[in-house]
Amino acid sequence: MAHELKCWRCGKSLADLSLPLRREEVCSSCSSYLTVCKMCVHFDTLVAKACREDDADEVKEKERPNFCDYFAPSASAFDPVRAASAQQASNELAALFGDESDGKADSGDALSDADKLFKD
Repeated sequence: MAHELKCWRCGKSLADLSLPLRREEVCSSCSSYLTVCKMCVHFDTLVAKACREDDADEVKEKERPNFCDYFAPSASAFDPVRAASAQQASNELAALFGDESDGKADSGDALSDADKLFKD
């Protein structure tokens, strides 16, 4: 089925997925869940509960899949300005704390540092 949906987080085209999206559907690029409030046409941070659908139950975790009966995927869910801002923040954190390629410290170095601390 041809549609113009993009992942709400990374902007990758979701044209290869069929509609309706499954509840546990994830983006093949960034592994984000797709049936989430932030991907819905009713999502709006300027209204109560961040949802324009008055009858919808409140969902606290907007990036987690839920069972909302009003979910409808939005073709405009991806915000390139927000994505660029998030990437810039991530880059600044990496610069501040050192760039770890896998996000984990070398366990060998940590172990040797701990050994030095507790040796007599």
